Amino acid sequence: MDLRFVRDLEQALAWDNAGELGRTFARGALPDPEVAARLLTPHRLLDLLSWRSVDFPQIRVLQDGVDVHTRSYLTSRTSRRGQSVPIADTEKLGVLLGDGAQVVVDALNHLDPALETACRALQWWCGMPVQVNTYLTTGDAAGFDVHWDDHPTVIVQVAGSKWWEVRGPSRAAPLYRDTDPNVEPPDAVVWSGVLRAGDVIRIPRGWWHSATRTGHDDDRLSLHLTFGMTPHTGIDWISWLGDLARDDERFRHDLGPDTDHATLAAALAELAREHSPRDYLVHRRQTDVRPRRSVTGGAFGPPEKLMCTTPFPPDIVETNEAVTVIAAGRHLRFARTAAQCARLLLSGRPVDLADVAATTGVDAHKLGAVLLEEGLCTEATPALCSAYTALD
Repeated sequence: MDLRFVRDLEQALAWDNAGELGRTFARGALPDPEVAARLLTPHRLLDLLSWRSVDFPQIRVLQDGVDVHTRSYLTSRTSRRGQSVPIADTEKLGVLLGDGAQVVVDALNHLDPALETACRALQWWCGMPVQVNTYLTTGDAAGFDVHWDDHPTVIVQVAGSKWWEVRGPSRAAPLYRDTDPNVEPPDAVVWSGVLRAGDVIRIPRGWWHSATRTGHDDDRLSLHLTFGMTPHTGIDWISWLGDLARDDERFRHDLGPDTDHATLAAALAELAREHSPRDYLVHRRQTDVRPRRSVTGGAFGPPEKLMCTTPFPPDIVETNEAVTVIAAGRHLRFARTAAQCARLLLSGRPVDLADVAATTGVDAHKLGAVLLEEGLCTEATPALCSAYTALD
């Protein structure tokens, strides 16, 4: 998926490839700061909270670095049939923001098509699941104390300004579930300064950092997005091997004093040789089935536009006899003549089926119906098309 938003991030952070994501700290600025505003604005965030159902802990509000009780900013709307839906009370939320507060909303990509599109584009680029959290801070409200994350992050300042401090790691490659509590940050500061609209930083996994508006007089607010990538580690590969081992009877027997440990260890080594870490990464990319899709089943007429929404780019393998598409846990085989049509439909951008048919000479409506039924594509709604256009 070739999206301008990702290209601008590459330019801002001098990326050559996704492997640089977790290596070291970097900062830069988007070539066009307006791209940041297309992702989100403070007013659009409040609009989303006004019209979407949210509840704690997806939404949190802090004052002086301490969580505010949910009754101060959440309410519920009850229908005449007694159905209750949690929702933000934007009037109360506005009072808190007026006094100075930080509003944190996790996984905003689940509520907004532009941010969902941005996360999917980053997933296709880096090969890791991506979630975006948003932080709106007003006045001189404090942020979180110095801490580290168990995943690399890319922070995009979209409005206002905020002061940051970044330190290096105190433990190599720390994990959320680990043998070391990792609670002592290093003394040396790698970078400290102010992020303004359009500025970008990347923070590797395990690097300590903090952000606040306390004592910062510039502007009246700050809004930034944190794109968090979930890396795959050697621990994940070992867990996958454990699942594969269930197919081998030798691993299913009880362990005891008479267990042939040497034979079992040799069998494990053989399993690891046959299923490498690279195989694990391919398996995850080809079997992840988390796309959220809009499918009307023809209720509104045949779809005119489709968009590939697989978590990661489909693998398209061409031979002299056929073209095979592997994605979202599916292996689909088509005639060799459908290769160009399949590549266009699976490009990750909204495509007009009539245009694809005219370009390729293939019945794109028929092929698209298969991709839609098998879960690789979604009907490209106006909201999805608009989101893609805004970031391209």
